[in-house]
Amino acid sequence: MDGDNMAPLAVKGVAAIQKALLTMPLSPGVYRMIGEKGEVLYVGKARMLKRRVVSYTHVGKLPERLRRMVSETVTMEIVTTHTEAEALLLEANYIKRMKPRFNILLRDDKSYPWIMLTDGDAFPQVTKHRGKPARGASYWGPFASAWAVNQTLNLIQRVFLLRSCSDAVFTARTRPCLLYQIKRCSAPCVGRIDQADYAHLVEQARAFLSGQRTGIHEELVHEMEQAAASLEFERAATIRDRIRGFAAMQDSSVINPASLDEADIVAIAQAAGHSCIQVFFVRGGRNNGNRAFFPAHSRDETPADILGAFLAQFYDDKPPPAQILLNGPIAEHALMADALAIKRGRKVEILTPQRGEKRAVVDHAETNAREALERRLAESTAQARLLDGMADLFGLDGAPKRIEIYDNSHIMGANAYGVMVVAGPEGFDRRSYRKFSIRGPVTPGDDFAMMRQVLERRFSRALRERQEGQNAADWPDIVLIDGGAGQYSAVRAVLDDLGVNDVTLVAIAKGPDRDAGREWFHMADRPPFQLPPRDPVLYYLQRLRDEAHRFAITTHRAGRSKALVRSELDDIPGVGAARKRALLNQFGSARGVRQAGLAELEATPGINRETARVVYGHFHPGWTGE
Repeated sequence: MDGDNMAPLAVKGVAAIQKALLTMPLSPGVYRMIGEKGEVLYVGKARMLKRRVVSYTHVGKLPERLRRMVSETVTMEIVTTHTEAEALLLEANYIKRMKPRFNILLRDDKSYPWIMLTDGDAFPQVTKHRGKPARGASYWGPFASAWAVNQTLNLIQRVFLLRSCSDAVFTARTRPCLLYQIKRCSAPCVGRIDQADYAHLVEQARAFLSGQRTGIHEELVHEMEQAAASLEFERAATIRDRIRGFAAMQDSSVINPASLDEADIVAIAQAAGHSCIQVFFVRGGRNNGNRAFFPAHSRDETPADILGAFLAQFYDDKPPPAQILLNGPIAEHALMADALAIKRGRKVEILTPQRGEKRAVVDHAETNAREALERRLAESTAQARLLDGMADLFGLDGAPKRIEIYDNSHIMGANAYGVMVVAGPEGFDRRSYRKFSIRGPVTPGDDFAMMRQVLERRFSRALRERQEGQNAADWPDIVLIDGGAGQYSAVRAVLDDLGVNDVTLVAIAKGPDRDAGREWFHMADRPPFQLPPRDPVLYYLQRLRDEAHRFAITTHRAGRSKALVRSELDDIPGVGAARKRALLNQFGSARGVRQAGLAELEATPGINRETARVVYGHFHPGWTGE
């Protein structure tokens, strides 16, 4: 069209786009290309929607990736915004939620840990927090990993002696815990420190976490000298240990220049059509760790486009820092800065330093990105060889892109769970793991019934999604189950009943005495067979099976622990969440409630006389209420 050499398959897509253009405004906004099954193919933003979208009708000027996208488009949807910066933020949100396959995708489904300090308590608690911030607390972070936040928490406890225990434990203590003995807590639970002195420790911790380190060391030294002059040698020794901890905290964060207070250092490295982006978090002048990301993109994407898409999606669910240091330019630099400033509520600087301390930090991040990418490529090559070996072994048309492994775990039918583990070219895909709590009564030892239930639930849902055009990539090429011929037959019957005939099913039975290396493999139209003991594919299959077994055991134990810690209070009529919390805060545990006298129960805040009598009667069946 318009002189372009249009591919035949793109004619229909161009017609759909032209139809949408008839009513499309020139205002800023976000557009979505929709496929035949209702799936979102591509999300884009524009300062003037109509002018941007019309470019997709000139197919001959588009890169191959977008030509394919246009050829699959059957309709379009738009959302207008007030500004292009708002459109950029909305675009990033849509991309993260909808995962359109023609966009650059940030694969980041993990939440980041923060340090949380409660507000309003007489003796505030410091702890690790994930997820949505709650009211009544202050937060510092994010940290790149649980290890990074735990290291900082340990040092904060060592220097500022703040409590980390829950409110229930705090109110139930009658003597100091181990943390007090090893000088990691000031034991406010039993009055070893008064409220005013504890508040002073909290203010020091807040100042440090906010980057106001100047004066804290001098203040501690002055306190130690005063204690020594007053012959309070034990207190002086405690302050000396805090000073040492403060020095350790300072030493642990000197991998960033002194000129950085609040910044993210973001660097990209590319090789063989793949990219790695390394992010270092600096908050309050401290290094909060780093994390590597491997965004999904086509080979023709430039580093500037990849970095720009990464920043928009990365900060979609977290506040950006005051500065972002990059190792190269990004597309639409000024627009990105405006959008992130809207997100933060204050100015955000996006810099590409060329020299000095900041450039040294960026170079360090780039080195980390390059090394992580090299490791990833080496692992991918080895993984590809194993998947090719699986294809040859099981007669697949090609290397499997999605492998699902199933197992279940229970004790005599109790706390029964089935699990699904997923693997593919990138290794284990832990975000796709699934747990299935077995419903209804289970005959102890009836693993066949459990596996049938798991497979029925999994594939019934997958078939519905397949018919609706959703999650097409979630359909497995091969299913592995732990078991022999009987287990194979049970699962095969389930798949046949559901009409699933395009999935290869393999059962892995342990050998005599459950020896690893002597497994038997069961498949359709093929007698059971074994592999040579040192076969690399055998090792890989064992690893897949063991990962499913590990996940099943972990899931079962978590369910069993949840059942074990299920409070006896849950069975008391009229005791809901609020009253249960009041009782536990007062007595520390269900056992404490069970041992409490009627008068103690009646004196509990939040528990009226009638409820106290019900609770007491529950634990004393012979009591007549007199």
